[in-house]
Amino acid sequence: MAVYDDFAKLDIRAGTIIKAEAFPKARKPACKLTIDFGPEIGIKRSSAQITDFYTPGELVGKKILGVVNFPPRQIADFFSEVLVLGTDSKGGIILAVPDIPGETENGDKLC
Repeated sequence: MAVYDDFAKLDIRAGTIIKAEAFPKARKPACKLTIDFGPEIGIKRSSAQITDFYTPGELVGKKILGVVNFPPRQIADFFSEVLVLGTDSKGGIILAVPDIPGETENGDKLC
């Protein structure tokens, strides 16, 4: 069983996708994302396997949640700095997003 201290180690923040593009070099279909996590965290990049429900064009401007304190992970020729969060549905990954995006600022911490 996980304990609260395990959860407290994760730094989960809100961010806005400012750039999204297909990532054909990934083994599984994915998008390369550039995400603004506000002035404290800054701009980070992520590879996300979210192509079943999202196209790169519709991702720009979307507010998301991501773990920002994992070490970078190399995927093909790309370093993913953030784990974008979502749920695993029958048809693919659905992004975990703040339900009132206008009230959530980039960098707000999940608590």
